[in-house]
Amino acid sequence: MATQQTLFIPAKGAPFTLVTRPIPTPGPGEVLVKLAATALNPLDYFIQLVGFAIEEFPTVAGCDGAGTIEALGEGVEGTGRAKGDRVAFERLQFTSDYGTFQQYALIDAKRTYKIPAALSFEEASTMSLCLATAAIGLYTPHGPRGGAALTAPWEDGGLGKYKDQPALVLGGSSSVGQFVLQLLKLSGFSPIITTASARNEAYVRAAGATHVIDYQKTPYAELSGAVAQITSAPFPVVFDAIGFEDTQRAGWALVGPKGTLLTVREPVVGKLDTELEGGRRVEYVWGVVNVMDREEGGRKWADGMYAGLDAILADGHLRPNKWEAVEGGLAGIPEAVEKVGKLQVSGAKLDLAFCTEFAGHQTSPWCPAMAASLAQQSVALAYASSVRGTLG
Repeated sequence: MATQQTLFIPAKGAPFTLVTRPIPTPGPGEVLVKLAATALNPLDYFIQLVGFAIEEFPTVAGCDGAGTIEALGEGVEGTGRAKGDRVAFERLQFTSDYGTFQQYALIDAKRTYKIPAALSFEEASTMSLCLATAAIGLYTPHGPRGGAALTAPWEDGGLGKYKDQPALVLGGSSSVGQFVLQLLKLSGFSPIITTASARNEAYVRAAGATHVIDYQKTPYAELSGAVAQITSAPFPVVFDAIGFEDTQRAGWALVGPKGTLLTVREPVVGKLDTELEGGRRVEYVWGVVNVMDREEGGRKWADGMYAGLDAILADGHLRPNKWEAVEGGLAGIPEAVEKVGKLQVSGAKLDLAFCTEFAGHQTSPWCPAMAASLAQQSVALAYASSVRGTLG
């Protein structure tokens, strides 16, 4: 039986352990991906610390992956995915075979994105979870863990539909915030206002922000005054990619009639999934489609999202997060996950790549020694910055 290197979590709160386990076989509708890159998200820290979303231990963390399709499950052939395709994905099941902190992982073939030739595996690995969080938040219908119910840019009439309407993003230099800005631009919103530190101003402007408010100079309690100097128009959507109490309260104060506050953390304002005074709503965004996949209407919407984003990626209209190299391979993940969880990463996703044939388009000067030390394993690690401590 073929085996692979895997970073196991033996029990809730236990340290990561490097082990060998069998390479899984794809079931009907699934593909087996030989991973070249895997992104680290704050979620991985909470999986290890408190067992968040995990069905049983021992388990494998890791939610974002990029690599090459190695094998097809029953029914996949002829559906647009083939062996050798370069794909990116986020995990949708929380058992060990689907985690990305290992050399191979399973994923539903319909829930993958083809990686454009212009993107490396490392770049692609920074996208899936945070891109889905942004898209689900902005465009899914209202409902439990739903969104703002906007018309998506991949739908008929959606591209540029919201021209000259303002939008606000709290935490635009976060990984989620970066994709929110890009999607808002495709939807036509203007002005697009965001909060970020001064040193990340160019980064958020490149993603689509037209105005940047430095949260280090303007506290969130004073945000309304700063926004009023830019526009007096009501906001149909405010996306809080930080989700702390002060950012939620600042965002909620700026939501216009029939507008929506989207937050990546449990709401402390308004009342979840309820139409409040003036038709305003608060929605708590869940960045994966596994909830929608449980019923036919949700699956249909998710199918459209994946097909639409696949096309937008192919056209080059979405760019990945910045990433920085880190060393260590699978053995370096525990320290990296702790940094993510303790908010010690700023303005980029950190990425480690081994110089095998699968590790992106370029190699690093330290790659040969690392590859030899971990048996030629191909893996890249990236940090997803989605909370305030990473915005500096």
